[in-house]
Amino acid sequence: MSLIRNVGTIGGLTAISRVFGFARDILLARVLGAGGMADAWQLAFQLPNIFRRLFAEGAFASAFVPLFNRRMGAGSAEEGEDHGEARRFADEVLAVLIPILIVFSALALIAMPWIMGLFASDALAASTERFDLAIIMARIAFPYLAFMSLATLLAAILNSLSRFAAAAAAPILLNLCLITALLAGGSLEPGEAARQQTGLYLAIAVSLSGLFQLVWLWFWAHRSGFRFAFRRPKLSGGVRELGRLILPAVFGAGVYQISRFIDLFFLSALPDKSITFLAMADRLNQLPLGIIGIALGTAILPALSRFIAVDNTEGAQRLQSNAVELAMLLTLPAAVALFITGDALTRAFFFGGAYTVADSMATGAVVGALVVGLPAYVLVKVLVPGFFARADTKTPVYTAAISLMVNVALNFILIPKLGLIGLALSGSISAWCNCAMLYALLARHGHFRISLLVASRIARIVLATGLMGAALWWVTPMGDDWFIGDTFERIGAIIALVATGGTVFFAAAWLLGVVNRETIGQLRRRKV
Repeated sequence: MSLIRNVGTIGGLTAISRVFGFARDILLARVLGAGGMADAWQLAFQLPNIFRRLFAEGAFASAFVPLFNRRMGAGSAEEGEDHGEARRFADEVLAVLIPILIVFSALALIAMPWIMGLFASDALAASTERFDLAIIMARIAFPYLAFMSLATLLAAILNSLSRFAAAAAAPILLNLCLITALLAGGSLEPGEAARQQTGLYLAIAVSLSGLFQLVWLWFWAHRSGFRFAFRRPKLSGGVRELGRLILPAVFGAGVYQISRFIDLFFLSALPDKSITFLAMADRLNQLPLGIIGIALGTAILPALSRFIAVDNTEGAQRLQSNAVELAMLLTLPAAVALFITGDALTRAFFFGGAYTVADSMATGAVVGALVVGLPAYVLVKVLVPGFFARADTKTPVYTAAISLMVNVALNFILIPKLGLIGLALSGSISAWCNCAMLYALLARHGHFRISLLVASRIARIVLATGLMGAALWWVTPMGDDWFIGDTFERIGAIIALVATGGTVFFAAAWLLGVVNRETIGQLRRRKV
C-alpha cells in the first residue's frame, strides 16, 4: 500500500473526527462560554486526555509497535496468518497492562483533589463549589484513560496488520458522545445550574466513549483474525523489554503532551478564561496536526520497523524522505493560513451564545502563536520513528528533555510580557528546537538525510506558501462583518478563505513544479 494511500485513509477518517470535534467545540462555546464552568470542565477533561495521548497513544504505541512487528516478521500481514509469536507477546502485554491500569486509575481517583489543586487556576480554586464539581467531573471522566489504553493496544495491532481505518475512525465516537451530552445540556433552562449539569453529562460521555472505542476496536481485531488468550500477569522477557522502552518513549514521542502538562502549571497563574482560550485555539491547531502528523507517524512506524528488520536501508531512507516531503507540503500552507486567518476563523466558529467577540479574538491570537510550531510538531512525528524503529528510545529522550527546558525557560521570559500568547509561543519555539536536534542526530548517524532534490522541493513549497499567505492577508479583512454574521454568511466567508488560499497555493505549487501529474503518480506508487 502506498504512503499517500495510508496517510489518506488515516487522515481522511481523522478529518471526519476533527469536523465532529469542531461541532463539539462550537456547541461547548455556546453552552458553557469561557471561564467559570468552562475552565472547570476543560481541566477535568484534559487530565485523562493528556495522560491518554502521552502514555497510551504516545509512549505505549511507539514502544509496542516495533517489538510487535519484530515478532510478526517482515512478511505481509495477510488475514489468516498465525503470527504466533506476535500473538503471544500481545497476550502477555495485555495480561500485565490490565492490573496496572486498575491500580493507577484507583490511585488517581483517590488523589484527584490534590491533582486538581496542582493545576487549578486561582479563580477556579477560589470557588469551592466549582472546584468540588471539577473534582467530581474528573473522577467520572478518568476511567476513559483505562479504556483508551486497552484500545490503543488493539489499535497498534491493527495498524501493524496494515488495517488503519478502524483505529482512525474510533475517535469519532468520542465526539459523538460529547455532542450528545452538549445537546442534552443545551436543552436545559439556561443558568449556572444547567452549566453544572452539562459538565456532569460531559464527564459521563467521556468515559462511555472510551468503552465504546474499546468495544469497536476489539470487534475489528477479532474480525481481522487476531484473538486474545487471557493469561496470568507475568513479566516475560518481551514485557520487560517493553517496560524499558516505554519510559523513554514518554519523553521521545510525547513532547507535545508533556508541554501541555507544563502549560497547565503556568495556566494556573494566568487570568480566568485562559484554559478555555488555549483549549479552543488548540482545536484549530490540532486539525492539521491530527490529520497530517498522526496520520504520517502512524503510517510510517510499522513500515519503517519492517524495513529496518530486514536491513533495507534504502527503503527506510526513501520512506522518511517521502514522509518529510509530504509533511511540509501539507503543514507549511496550513500553518501560514491559520496564522493569518486564525482571528477570523475563531470568530466564525466560536462566537455566539455565551462566547463573546472578545473571547473569540483572544482565542484567535493564541492560534497564531500555536501554529508557529505546527510544522515542527508534525516533523517530530516523522523523525522520532527513525529512532524507535531501531529500538533507540534514549536519543529522543535527550532531545525532548532539552526542548522542554527551553520551553520552561521561555515561559518565564515570555509569559510576563505576552501572557497566554507567550505560553503558546514558547511551546512552538521549543518544538522547532526538538525537530532540529532529531534531524541532526539522524543525519550524523547516517540513518536519514534530506537529499538536494527534496530540499529544492521544500524551498519551492515555502515560496508557494508565501504567495498564498500574501493573498490571504489581502482577502481576510474584506470578510470582517461576515465572520460574525448569520450562519450562511459565516459559511460563505470560510469557503471564500479556503478557496482563495487553496487556489493560490496549488496554482503556485503547480507552476513551481512542486505538484504535477508525475509527482502525484510517484506518491501514489510509493510503497510502505
